[in-house]
Amino acid sequence: MASENNPWSVPVVVMQIPETGLHRDITASTAECEAISALGDLRGVSEATASFDLKPFSDGRVHLTGRVRAKVTQTCVVTLDPVDNVIDEQVDLTFLPPEQIRELADSVDDDGEPDPSDPPEAIERGIIDIGRVATDALYLGLDPYPRKPDAVFEPMVDRADPDMNPFAALKALQQPADSARSRKPKKG
Repeated sequence: MASENNPWSVPVVVMQIPETGLHRDITASTAECEAISALGDLRGVSEATASFDLKPFSDGRVHLTGRVRAKVTQTCVVTLDPVDNVIDEQVDLTFLPPEQIRELADSVDDDGEPDPSDPPEAIERGIIDIGRVATDALYLGLDPYPRKPDAVFEPMVDRADPDMNPFAALKALQQPADSARSRKPKKG
């Protein structure tokens, strides 16, 4: 069930995944797209789909691979106009039961070297929410600085007043100091 912090929920019960694996294609509804947009502070999400393969292992692990695609509208960082972007993110995650994650954390290598692969995700209450996985991948695929192709940042400069420049303020700060020096009485 979708919530404010999880706008696209598609739960998969781990015990119901066949040994041969499970393929799921999911599409966000209009309401889910609106909720994804609101949570991600986007102008809009017109489409969001995902295709996942889940493969269970005898030790309780589940390997999830797939792809998330979406069409989103963001705000141009230069012009503040709408910018349409396409998200196409690959997903490759391993899910473990929570007790295995705790054991894994306790058995971290003594050499202190970080593991180069992504850490495993927890299987929560026997469920993997592939809608949440898709939403997270969508957010990770967003352009952090969306920009219209022809947008050029040009600072607003008013050359009408030559005294209005960054150094005018420094000059104004120096003048009282100069006039204070000229007021000192001369020693004679």
